[in-house]
Amino acid sequence: MERRTYLGSLGTVGITSVAGCLGDLLGGDSNPDTILEPPEEEAQHADYSYYTYGEEFPSFSLTDPIAEETVSRDDFVGERPFVITYFYGSCPDGMCDALLQHLARIQEDAIESGYEDEVGLLAVTFDPDRDTADALRAYSTERGIDPDAGHWHYLRPEDNETAKTVLNETFGLPLRRDEESSNNESTNETAAGNESGNESSGSDGLEYTFTHSALVQIVNERGIVERAYPRASRQRDAVNTRVMVEDTRTVVGVDE
Repeated sequence: MERRTYLGSLGTVGITSVAGCLGDLLGGDSNPDTILEPPEEEAQHADYSYYTYGEEFPSFSLTDPIAEETVSRDDFVGERPFVITYFYGSCPDGMCDALLQHLARIQEDAIESGYEDEVGLLAVTFDPDRDTADALRAYSTERGIDPDAGHWHYLRPEDNETAKTVLNETFGLPLRRDEESSNNESTNETAAGNESGNESSGSDGLEYTFTHSALVQIVNERGIVERAYPRASRQRDAVNTRVMVEDTRTVVGVDE
């Protein structure tokens, strides 16, 4: 099975432990197409499916609902690096907030240091049914994000089913939607160490959450992944925001 294809063989146990098994950064030899040196840590598992150090980031084309324009990988390759993460705005447990705050801090540093036109910041929602333009703008206001800056883009697939396909088949990230009746306990309890979702009602009358990966990636202007930070929302073992800012500055070529 191609590792770029959704890991359909993962059962409930496999996907609910996604933060652990998709885990550590890959090491390896230096790549002439990268700026950063290879990560020091090596992967402990071979079943990761996302793109990591030295690999070409996949082609994509998604809508920015706030700017009302299409954004694609081709907008950046040959022009500027970008930082990307995957989230949903209704996430209640702080996981997605942590992912977006990494990008928000990079945005703040880029504006303060004058390289805001030299980097893209991309946040892909896999819950477009709820993450409308208005909802994303309100989300941004609450978290100090400027979604109107030319370097920031929320990327929104057409609907939740399309979003799942895009996450699985394009970005190589497993995703599971867990549904529950508003009058019953969750049909899919989440393990304590999981990356999980929320308890908001969907248009189908069910409340649903998502089990998903916590990942941030830096991609250079050649379209090559410089860093993949898995488990990026977990306090005890996540790479901290300061490191992400420094790595972004290096890839952009900001003078200290």
